[in-house]
Amino acid sequence: MKVLEGKLVSKKLKDTYVVEVSRVKPHPLYKKLMKLSKKYKVHNAGFEDLEIGARVKIQEIKPMSKQKYFKISETIINEYKKAKKSTKKPEIKGKEKSSIKKTKKTK
Repeated sequence: MKVLEGKLVSKKLKDTYVVEVSRVKPHPLYKKLMKLSKKYKVHNAGFEDLEIGARVKIQEIKPMSKQKYFKISETIINEYKKAKKSTKKPEIKGKEKSSIKKTKKTK
C-alpha cells in the first residue's frame, strides 16, 4: 500500500478532499532539481474538521470511484511551525527607536 504526504488544497466536495503531493526530482539531462506535484482526490472519513493547508498522510485503498482511491490516514503536526509562532520579536525602545530616523535629501 502506498502512503504519501501532502497538503490539503480543497474541501468543496461532500465527502472528498483534494490533497496536493509534491516531490523533488532531478532533471534527467541537466540535473537541476525540479519540483513536481500531483493532486489526489481523497476520502475524508473522520477528518471533517481539517483546514485548508493542513499537512496530512494519505493511504491507498480500493477504488471508491473513478478518481478517488486514497483516504486520509493521519494528520501531521509540524513542530517547527508551533515553535516559530511562540517566539516574539524584540521591541525597539526609546533612544534606539529615535536614533533610527530617515533623512530627506535636499536639492
